Amino acid sequence: MCIFAGLIAYLIYFNAVRSETFINSPYNTRQDTFSDRVVRGEILSSDGEVLARTDVYDDGSEERVYPYSNIFSHVIGYDTHGKSGLESEANFQLLTSHEFFLNQMKNEFFGDKNMGDTVVSTLRADLQTTAYNALGDRRGAVVAMEPSTGKILAMVSKPDFDPNTLSENWDWLVSDETNSSLLNRATMGQYPPGSTFKIVMALDYYRKNGSFDGYSYLCEGSVTMEEHTIQCYGGAVHGQEDFYTAFANSCNCAFAEMGTKLGGASILETSEDLLFNKELPLDSYRKSSFTLNKKSGTPLTMQTSIGQGNTLASPMHMALITSAIANGGVLMKPYLIDQVVNSTGDLVSTTEPESYKRLMSNNEATLLGELMKGVVERGTAAALSGQGYTAAGKTGSAEYDEYGSSHAWFVGYSNVDDPDLVVAVIVEDGGTGSETAVPIAGQLFNTYYYN
Repeated sequence: MCIFAGLIAYLIYFNAVRSETFINSPYNTRQDTFSDRVVRGEILSSDGEVLARTDVYDDGSEERVYPYSNIFSHVIGYDTHGKSGLESEANFQLLTSHEFFLNQMKNEFFGDKNMGDTVVSTLRADLQTTAYNALGDRRGAVVAMEPSTGKILAMVSKPDFDPNTLSENWDWLVSDETNSSLLNRATMGQYPPGSTFKIVMALDYYRKNGSFDGYSYLCEGSVTMEEHTIQCYGGAVHGQEDFYTAFANSCNCAFAEMGTKLGGASILETSEDLLFNKELPLDSYRKSSFTLNKKSGTPLTMQTSIGQGNTLASPMHMALITSAIANGGVLMKPYLIDQVVNSTGDLVSTTEPESYKRLMSNNEATLLGELMKGVVERGTAAALSGQGYTAAGKTGSAEYDEYGSSHAWFVGYSNVDDPDLVVAVIVEDGGTGSETAVPIAGQLFNTYYYN
C-alpha cells in the first residue's frame, strides 16, 4: 500500500511539477509532434523586430522565414536538418500555444492549428546589425551583453549562412571544412586569448601579493630564461614600469617574468576560479582549456603568461569574465529569452536575472577595472578614450603560427562607474587588437549610446 501510494504521489508530482521541464529538454523529440497542431511561433528582438516567423499558405503548407537572413544566423539558428540556436533552446515555447481557450477549442473543432507562443529575445537588432557590419567579411565573433543582468544583446559569428536557404545548401555547408560556416565561433570557437589573459595574470598576482603597489619592472624589449626569449610586440621597449603601466602597455616581458615567479600551480588555480576547464552557464559551448601546472617548465610558463602556450578560450567565456569584473565580481547567468507571450501579446512567462557565481571579490573586481580603465586612458585601447562615455578594456594579439600571424582581441565594458555594456571581439588573422578589434567595439558602444 505504501509503495502504491508513493507511486501515485510521484505520478501526480511529475505531471503537475516536473513534466514541462522534461518536455522542454532540447533532446526530447516529442516536442516536434506538437507541430501537428501548433503553428511555430515567432522570435522577436527586444526592440520588436521579427527575427523568425512561420508563413502559412493557402494550401496549408508552412515555411519558416528569417527576415534578417545571415545577420542572426548562429544565435537564432535554424529549424531544418535539426535545430540550433534559439530555435532549439526555445523549441518548446514556440510549439506551445497559450491562445484563449475558446479559440483553441474552436480551432480543434475545425481541425485548424493554434498559433504558437512568441519568444521575445534579449537581442537588440541595432546592436546585432552593427556588430555584423563592423566585422565585415572577416572571420571572427562578437558578443555584447549586459553585465548587471546577463542579457545577451548581440552575438555574431562569421563566416555565416542564410537560414532561409539552408536546405538547398546543407550538403555544402556540412562538408565545407575551410569555412565551418555552421560553427558558432562566439560560443564554440577556441582561440589563444593573447594579452586578454593578462587579466587572469593580474588577478593571480594580486591574490599572491595582496597589492599592485611596489611592483617594478624594467622592460628592455625582450626577456630570456632557459634559452627561451619573449619579446614585446613590435620590439617595443617600455622602460621602467609599475604594474598599472605594464598592464596598459600590455608588456609581454613583464608578464612572462611575472608568470615564472607566480608558478603554474597558482595560475592554474586562479584560471579555474574564472571557469577555465570548467562548465559554463550556457546551453551550447565548448570548454576553455588551461594546462599549466606546477610541473610545467619555464618556457611554457612564460608563453602561457602572455596568453599563448596551450591556453584556449571562446569569445563568450572572455565576455563572461569581463562581465563579472564589471558587475563587482558576480557573474550573472547569461540568457537569450527575455519573455514569452501568446499570439495576442499577453505575457506567459518572463526570465528573471539570476546570479550564477561570484568569481572574485568586489575589491578584486574594482582593481581589475582600474587596470582596464588605464588601457583605454593611456594604453593600447586609447582609441576609446575621449568619447561621451567612459570605457575599460584589454586588447590582445594572439599568435597562431610560426610566422607571427595573430588574431586580434578586445574585451571591455562601457560606463565604468556603473557599467552598461560588455563587449568581446575576436578577429581571426586580424593583427593587433588595438588596430582591428577596438574599432569594432567602439562601433557597438556608439550604437548603444547614440543610436
